[in-house]
Amino acid sequence: MTMRVFLAGATGVLGHHIVPRLLAAGHQVTALTRGRRPVPDGAAAVRGDVRDAHGLALAVREAAPDVIMHQLTDLSGGDPAANAELRKAGTRAMVDAALAAGVRRIVAQSIAWMYEPGDVPAVERTPLDVDAEGLRRVSVDGVVALEDTVRELPEWVVLRYGLLYGPGTFYEPGGPMAGQARQGALVAGRDVSSFVETGDAATAAVQALGWPTGAVNICDDEPAPAADWVPAFCRAVGAPPPPRSDAPRSPQARGADNHHARNHLGWEPAYPSWRDGFAEVISRTG
Repeated sequence: MTMRVFLAGATGVLGHHIVPRLLAAGHQVTALTRGRRPVPDGAAAVRGDVRDAHGLALAVREAAPDVIMHQLTDLSGGDPAANAELRKAGTRAMVDAALAAGVRRIVAQSIAWMYEPGDVPAVERTPLDVDAEGLRRVSVDGVVALEDTVRELPEWVVLRYGLLYGPGTFYEPGGPMAGQARQGALVAGRDVSSFVETGDAATAAVQALGWPTGAVNICDDEPAPAADWVPAFCRAVGAPPPPRSDAPRSPQARGADNHHARNHLGWEPAYPSWRDGFAEVISRTG
């Protein structure tokens, strides 16, 4: 079934992958933009800002979408508090606009590394880390606010993405993680992470238009300790071998399990492992 999709975040890293996939599936796309960068070809652009709740409500009412897709982040300044605030205030404004316009469904971007501490990769029913402290608590609070707010709509899907890699992400040859790798500041230790390639993440967002209500981990098949993935990342970006650490794993650095998306929702990543993704996608980017 084709849908009218109102996409916030169309000019971001994932937006540029999502719009072509939406259009290829026959959907109509209205892309919210502040005008700083052009929206991808084929989408109808509308000027606005999620921080302007009144203007956003008018834009959503005019677009009359079947679904709102929330792919907004504020990562350019490297400030977790700014990103958390966008998750709180931006999501609040989008849900209010949806409710006012009679939009029943939202697909929203979240993250898969905010689960409570544990010994194995987290599944969707694992609680979030609401007892976290410091900067992690700031990020957790933003995620909790986002996910609680979207639940106010009758239909919602929260996409808990793993660490994104590929062009425009932190994990590309010109990105900050590559800079850390070249400086010897990226340590191959025991902390576990889950990754997802940007195209695979975008494919999940489009498929989520038809998924049942709920949270979904969107990450590849191989949660891995830094001792495994950091050397592969260093090779992909042309950095020297990393320093190693035998320090105990941080309990919250547990990775996430994609079984639900894979086996119940039919999502199949083109890059089932960061091993192939790093070698093909990141090395090609450089």
